[in-house]
Amino acid sequence: MLDNGNGLLFSPAEPWRKERKRKTHNLNLDYNRLYEDQTAAREAILHEILGELQEGVFLQGPITFHYGIHTKIGRGTFINFNFTCQDDTTVTIGEHCNFGPNVTIVTPLHPMLAAERRAIRVPDGRDLRLCWAKPVSVGNDCWLGANVVICPGVTIGDNCVIGAGSVVTRSIPANSFAAGNPCKVIRTLTDADSLRHRPDILGDCEIL
Repeated sequence: MLDNGNGLLFSPAEPWRKERKRKTHNLNLDYNRLYEDQTAAREAILHEILGELQEGVFLQGPITFHYGIHTKIGRGTFINFNFTCQDDTTVTIGEHCNFGPNVTIVTPLHPMLAAERRAIRVPDGRDLRLCWAKPVSVGNDCWLGANVVICPGVTIGDNCVIGAGSVVTRSIPANSFAAGNPCKVIRTLTDADSLRHRPDILGDCEIL
């Protein structure tokens, strides 16, 4: 079938896809069995799973990647418990992001009509289950709260905060605080959000 990066239909049952998913699913289990202080072994597995892994990335685990090879994670990013990434196409996560527990990123889409989900005829005459996928991108310095779901085709700009439990169905511009289901921009983040204005929280600490 056609390539999954171009937004056209493909078969998840293609042999190379099944082989890659099986390998990645097994590597997920290997990672999840390790203790947190087995850092070298954990990093080695992530390099096997992911398309790109920059320095200083920490995935708490357990993790669930679908393909893995379609995902890139930028340096200094922290991802908390129970991260799920169904990366049938490209997923890009920027630098210095913070993900809360139970964040899910989904790229594949299925036909709305039940009969079309069961099978579509392909040019060689076979009737196959097909889907398609849209890439997801999370910019640099984003904070995604617990239980955020990012849907196919979404781009989240740099410096965004996405509130806990949000279902992000549309792209979010940079420097936004957005929340809800469906997720909507609540306001633009400004200096008024600085902890400089919250001495009750800042205490004796100093903003750099």
